Amino acid sequence: MPSTDADLFTEEAMLDPFPIYRSLRALGPVVRLDRYALPIVTRFAESLKVLGDWKTFSSAKGVAANDAANEGWRTTIIGSDPPRHSALRAVLADRLGPKALDGMQGDLEARADRLVERVVSHGRFDMMEDIARAFAMDVVFGLVGFKEEGRRMLVDLAEANFNAAGPPTPHTMKSFPFVQRMWDYLTAECGRDAFQPGTFGHTIYEAAERGDIAWEDTLPLLHAYATPGVDTTISSLGSAIHLFALHPDQWDAVVADPRLIRNAYNEVVRLESPVQMFTRVATRDTDIGGVPITGGQRFLVGYGCANRCEIAFPDGERFDIRRRFTAHVGFGAGIHQCPGQGLARLEAHAVLLAMSRRVRRFHIDGPVLRVPLNVTRSLKSLPIRAEPLVGAVAGPVPT
Repeated sequence: MPSTDADLFTEEAMLDPFPIYRSLRALGPVVRLDRYALPIVTRFAESLKVLGDWKTFSSAKGVAANDAANEGWRTTIIGSDPPRHSALRAVLADRLGPKALDGMQGDLEARADRLVERVVSHGRFDMMEDIARAFAMDVVFGLVGFKEEGRRMLVDLAEANFNAAGPPTPHTMKSFPFVQRMWDYLTAECGRDAFQPGTFGHTIYEAAERGDIAWEDTLPLLHAYATPGVDTTISSLGSAIHLFALHPDQWDAVVADPRLIRNAYNEVVRLESPVQMFTRVATRDTDIGGVPITGGQRFLVGYGCANRCEIAFPDGERFDIRRRFTAHVGFGAGIHQCPGQGLARLEAHAVLLAMSRRVRRFHIDGPVLRVPLNVTRSLKSLPIRAEPLVGAVAGPVPT
């Protein structure tokens, strides 16, 4: 196995990991990070293989790169394999399935249209605060049924939840008190009576009452379908407008033909994957891309690295909303692919559609701030000056 002393977990690397990713892919499909004694899968085909084979590459011992986080996640959907994983995932499967999402589409598009119209009318706004966070909190936390007064705190704590999944560095360890605050809030404020009928929270507790899941699974499920779902949606919405501001020709194409929005969002998630990496553990001696892996070995799967793999995505560093590809791993793959990705897509499509009706050009209007995070990638602030689209009117929904 090739190895390197490159460090993906410095502040500089977390803010811009892509030069290191390129060097890792050039070394091979699996490369050992010597500083952490941790291999990382670097290329797309091999990452897809790992994520699609839960029997050989398990999540049941956690998907973080440190023992403390893995112990904390051992009761969660992300830290389990079938049959337990299947039972947990089934609880909200219908609520997040195609039929349910089809029923939400009109409402989400109307809500996105109102928000975008109000915010864009000011000319200048912070994409992250005024649209991405506002819309994702309203949609996701509303569906789950979280109280209004606790929603902003949960968003602020969500990035710490993911950051705690890094290797055991000081940067990782400082996240644990914030993760504890999140669990304290869920324990104190999110009991059975906190959720109205029709909310995801109520559905989760109904599953416990029927015996479909254990009572101790209720809070971890609330956590799994709330904080990761809202955090990754915020990230991808911000990345979309950032990329369109940097590549105005790509936005021109969307404005001219909003039917491109679906593929454009896929390209955003591929290029700026909200989740950059998680770990798996080999259950037996095996190989990945011809590289031997010993049973019991924990290793990283580099989603963000694999999604720029030159073998799978020619000129993979380029933002091209017309790119033809059949898959990416920005939302994971296999049984652990993001269960809320359909909702995330619906939210993003609604916001981009509303923008395409009103904005001719996005101009970056101040410092762009990014948060250095271990396993996720997100902007903190994206000041935008929106150049209005002359004669903007609400148009038909693309099909």
